[in-house]
Amino acid sequence: MAIFESEAQIYAVMQAVFEKLSENPTNIESFTHSNLVIRILLENPDAEILLDGRQPPLEVFYGARPGRANLEVSLEADLLHNIWLSRQSMTEALFGGKIKTKGNVMKASKLIDLFRECERVYADVIVPFNLPDGTD
Repeated sequence: MAIFESEAQIYAVMQAVFEKLSENPTNIESFTHSNLVIRILLENPDAEILLDGRQPPLEVFYGARPGRANLEVSLEADLLHNIWLSRQSMTEALFGGKIKTKGNVMKASKLIDLFRECERVYADVIVPFNLPDGTD
């Protein structure tokens, strides 16, 4: 059974995560000064998130957006949930083929920095959404 019930739920959770990160913009400066646009394509349920790190503040777009990204990352929504709960290693998932990329993977280091900040806030952010956090 999928952790997220719908695309709308994914977007609500992601919006809460990125709003929380934006409360401390210095924690995500490596990404907001990276000059990168990253598209995250989630599956089961399908959702698309565009992260614009070309200048502060971080801009996040939910849903399909036209235009090119420097890097596209495709993964299962449940896998992202588990990465941000520190139950799955992003590096292992990337090199194990569970995360697919298009574009320059060397630029993924800035995304990894951003994901580490997401991991820091995610468990607290998901509480009102009643998503499993692994403590049950």
